[in-house]
Amino acid sequence: MTNVFEASALIIPVLLAITLHEAAHGYVADFLGDDTARRMGRISLNPLRHVDPFGTVLLPAFLFLANAPFLFGYAKPVPVNFRRLNNPRRDMVLVAAAGPGINLGLALASAVLFHGVEFPSNGVQAWLWTALTYSVYFNVLLAVFNMLPLPPLDGGRVAVGLLPDRLAFPLARLERHGILIVIGAIFLLPWLGQAIGVRLDVFQWLVAAPAQAVMRAILAIAGVN
Repeated sequence: MTNVFEASALIIPVLLAITLHEAAHGYVADFLGDDTARRMGRISLNPLRHVDPFGTVLLPAFLFLANAPFLFGYAKPVPVNFRRLNNPRRDMVLVAAAGPGINLGLALASAVLFHGVEFPSNGVQAWLWTALTYSVYFNVLLAVFNMLPLPPLDGGRVAVGLLPDRLAFPLARLERHGILIVIGAIFLLPWLGQAIGVRLDVFQWLVAAPAQAVMRAILAIAGVN
């Protein structure tokens, strides 16, 4: 029963965090000159337009049921043709930053909403409190993870747009292998570390610890103890 309660409180925050992240990329790209996402029907607040069956549903559910130390998920990437943007180098940074930006905005809004929910004294209040907690946690985690400076993550595209050419071009060439590097660092390195007796928890160092600091800052800004 506890798992059902927790899972039901998790579904809406995860769907909103993942799908609005992708929708934000499309809205900003469209505003800055590239209508690719609009023409493909991807500029929408309808989660069903962005849901990836594995990344949005099965992967978070598996991690939750397996009591993994972190939650992770993704939606179908919104198509962006950076060459059609008004100022491709600058606007690529703005489009990429829009996803993590909306996640931080959702986290702050969720933290502020704690003021409208009394400390849990019944089932409905407990559910709302849990849902808001998950919303702050997952949105911050998603924002921090996506800002890792490695393409195709948003942080990698921001870095490519900001760095001088001699550094940006080699980094951009990593895009085709970037997600494999990330998966290897998060899942394979800890396993290898366990085998040789060395702690290699890259996720904790690069994502979880910074996310905790960001969460504390957001809760402080919102005035939530």
